[in-house]
Amino acid sequence: MTVLQIDVETYSSVDLKNCGVHRYVESPDFEILLFAYAYGDDPVQVVDLTDFEELPEQVLHDLTDPAVIKTAYNAAFERTTIAKYFDIECDPSQWRCTSVWALTLGLPGYLEGVADVLKLEAQKDSKGKALIKYFSVPCKPTKVNGQRTRNFPHHDPQKWQEYIEYNRQDVVVEREIRKKLERFPVPEKEWRLWELDQQINDRGVRLDPVLFQAAIECDVQYSARLVAEAKEITELENPNSLAQLKAWLSERGLETPDGLSKEHMPALLDAAPDEETRRVLELRQEMGKTSVDKYNAMNRSVCVDERARGLLQFCGANRTWRWAGRLIQVQNLPQNKIEDLALAREVLRSGDYELLEMLFGAPPFVLSQLIRTAFIPSEGCRFIVADFSAIEARVVAWLANEKWVLDVFRGHGKIYEATAANMFGVPMETIVKGHPNYELRARGKVAVLACGYQGGENALAAMDSKKEINPDEYPRLVKQWRDANPNIRKLWYAAENAAVSAVREKTTVKLAHGVRYRYEAGILFADLPSGRSLAYMNARIKPDPKFSKDGIVFDGMDQVKKKWMSHRTYGGRLVENLVQAIARDCLAESLLRLDAAGYKTVMHVHDEVIADAPIGWGSVEEMTEIMSQPIDWAPGLPLSADGFECEFYQKD
Repeated sequence: MTVLQIDVETYSSVDLKNCGVHRYVESPDFEILLFAYAYGDDPVQVVDLTDFEELPEQVLHDLTDPAVIKTAYNAAFERTTIAKYFDIECDPSQWRCTSVWALTLGLPGYLEGVADVLKLEAQKDSKGKALIKYFSVPCKPTKVNGQRTRNFPHHDPQKWQEYIEYNRQDVVVEREIRKKLERFPVPEKEWRLWELDQQINDRGVRLDPVLFQAAIECDVQYSARLVAEAKEITELENPNSLAQLKAWLSERGLETPDGLSKEHMPALLDAAPDEETRRVLELRQEMGKTSVDKYNAMNRSVCVDERARGLLQFCGANRTWRWAGRLIQVQNLPQNKIEDLALAREVLRSGDYELLEMLFGAPPFVLSQLIRTAFIPSEGCRFIVADFSAIEARVVAWLANEKWVLDVFRGHGKIYEATAANMFGVPMETIVKGHPNYELRARGKVAVLACGYQGGENALAAMDSKKEINPDEYPRLVKQWRDANPNIRKLWYAAENAAVSAVREKTTVKLAHGVRYRYEAGILFADLPSGRSLAYMNARIKPDPKFSKDGIVFDGMDQVKKKWMSHRTYGGRLVENLVQAIARDCLAESLLRLDAAGYKTVMHVHDEVIADAPIGWGSVEEMTEIMSQPIDWAPGLPLSADGFECEFYQKD
């Protein structure tokens, strides 16, 4: 199979990072500046499209030839830009993404990071960021460049030559990374899944521009109203200024040494010396709630056909390969609890913000509730939404062979009630509304959500968001849950022992249901039933002073700090990785099956699939039946899905 490696440098006045590549290429001034390529181990060629050079006919032909595999680092960008510029179809089945390949091994998501971690001889040119900023994004007019809003090659020929070499070097580095990764191939089924992922991202999901633009305008008007009232009371030039507001509060006798953040507000409100001070604090609190980030993201990323594309990152959570959200971040949408969502969204769309507030409450709350409803079906379609029921609780019970839990899921499925009955030794039929034992359901639910991955009191506190349980009960609840689920508890220690043994003895240790820990080339692999493997780079054994025993340390990206660093893991965390990875594989299986059945997925959120279905075709029953079908690599895993239809996206 011929391999054609590609890297392009482009220009567009649209912000790529904030708007996404699909919106980026729609700009009238979008163009490909440089096109670097190489066949196999041949020298890298760079075509300067700004200098009237043309892509060789062979290369142009091979861009659509299924016999030629095209590779790039972050291939979605190359695919989309090349398809637009040359007006051709770039079928994802003919492409492979080296970035995704790196992510499957737990490596960083950016080219220079991977090259650095792999200690390649070829490294990404460090001048790149400055060159991209100079040639590939608009520039501000200055005294030096006059009114120029863009830099062309003739403005700095030396820098342009450096940009050509930078473009060439990216192909060299991408090729070296791919060669290094060849020892650990991605299963072909995962590449088929990536192809489907690209189709879903290319298809995109339709947005309601009237709604999201009204939401932005409503927020602007409401924020202006709050600021005006705060100005009137305080007579400050800018009541949003922390320094000015703290000084004003100090004059009123209210010191704020710890600031004015959300967690300090209740105490400050209690200490307010008078009604005016209290009202200003309330205004400050309300201003902090006004956030239309997701609506603004919709406005930035929506394409000319009113669709948002590129919202999902394959293998974005690279510890488990689960998808991550991009641009609008659909993976963390607020839930909706307004009863009449249809009325609320229509009032918002009408622009009658006063009526909206009168009927449904303060705009920050209402706008948050309506975010999901901005996603709408294509013309002539409706959404069918289906999601797995308690997927992680099912998978962990299956892995651990916790028979009573599996029996619940194979029967009535009321895991929270059954767990509470098992924990507290009461008949399950008494855990119903109207019976005193119904209060135990909340304890059962919190315990199921918090304790499955060796979670203790802190995990319970985090899951008990409604504060339905006395914190003094947490230690007892943890013990009761663990006593009720002895096999899950055993699984934590079995997973940790297996992983430690695999690393220490440089061998393979079986766990359960086809899961095994395997040590190879400095990497601890967790082989999964589906045929793929999780990777823990540079795994080693180090004493854990907190628990006076040896434990596993590995290197990986810190998702918060965005840097490559060491991490310590343990049994519960290893089991969490396994369960979430297997749950992800169940979703992947369903996405492929739904696609084969003709369902067009427009996005998926955690364990939920949202499909555009023509009115009169398909059904909730068929979608949920497909998602509930047994999976050959997971015999005995009881899957179940629920669903509903809707005219706009919502939480059922």
